Amino acid sequence: MAKPPKRKPTGGTPKAAPAAPFYSRFERKRPVKPEAEPETTAPPATGKSRGPKAETGDGPGRKKKPAGASRKPVAEGPLNRIPLNPKLPAAPVRLNRYIAQSGVCARRKADEYIVGGLVRVNGVVVTELGSKITPGRDSVSVNGKVVTPQQLVYLLLNKPKNHLTTLSDPEGRRTVLDLIEGATPERVYPVGRLDRNTTGVLLLTNDGTLAKKLAHPASRVRKVYRVGLDRPLAEADLARLREGFELEDGPIHADAAGYVPETDGAEVEIVLHSGRNRIVRRMFEFLGYEVASLDRTAFGPLTKKGLRRGHYRFLLEKEVGFLRMI
Repeated sequence: MAKPPKRKPTGGTPKAAPAAPFYSRFERKRPVKPEAEPETTAPPATGKSRGPKAETGDGPGRKKKPAGASRKPVAEGPLNRIPLNPKLPAAPVRLNRYIAQSGVCARRKADEYIVGGLVRVNGVVVTELGSKITPGRDSVSVNGKVVTPQQLVYLLLNKPKNHLTTLSDPEGRRTVLDLIEGATPERVYPVGRLDRNTTGVLLLTNDGTLAKKLAHPASRVRKVYRVGLDRPLAEADLARLREGFELEDGPIHADAAGYVPETDGAEVEIVLHSGRNRIVRRMFEFLGYEVASLDRTAFGPLTKKGLRRGHYRFLLEKEVGFLRMI
């Protein structure tokens, strides 16, 4: 039996207009002036309006961002000082951890102090392991001395030239601490070292345990460098970087090395796990090249993406977690 032909709708809601092309959302950045009427300035978006915005191509129900808005928070002022890991309300923590973060001793030793009756919380002796306290509300003392843990701070700096990676300089030269002045009341230290004229990723923190771990050769933290040379690197020398050779302090080889595109071989990207002093410069000097520029683009999972030279930012909580897993 033949099916009856489909009837065309005679009423009801008309079909929705086809979705605007993906590039229409950028039309506000490139306004096109109409020929007949002069261009008018739209009122600033408040972010509270709802409903269709077909005239802008944003689609129904889509909120329009204010002009100049970005997906990530942007710092105000000369430096990126916006804390991406702001202090959260204090949550209960284990007593031994609280004592260890105060710099008194390690956790195991703190357990011994607790069992030995040397620890008081709000004036009361606590001997039970696994006890918890709330920082900022409870008072903790060890051997009669009140202890307070440091607020752990992690800063990522895109180091410029002409700054020493040190806490102070007897000659009065600029240091990396000058670049983060006022960022935090805590005293932070650089993890590892970059030469005065080496630029790029540098981590600063007051987390001594993590800093010691990352600086230890056994951790084999991956570091990526972009090296500018005085002349193009020969393919044979590129192969020697990968294969390795002997320096005065032992053998060395690059985990990976290759030419930077569109540089005629005069710029090379090299990956190392070694943290030996001036190791990148010494490797190229051994091959007979002079390093004109040296920039560290990555340190472990950290990169300088979106961070201008001489600026810094606080690490995200997940980034700190990645570092602790190394």
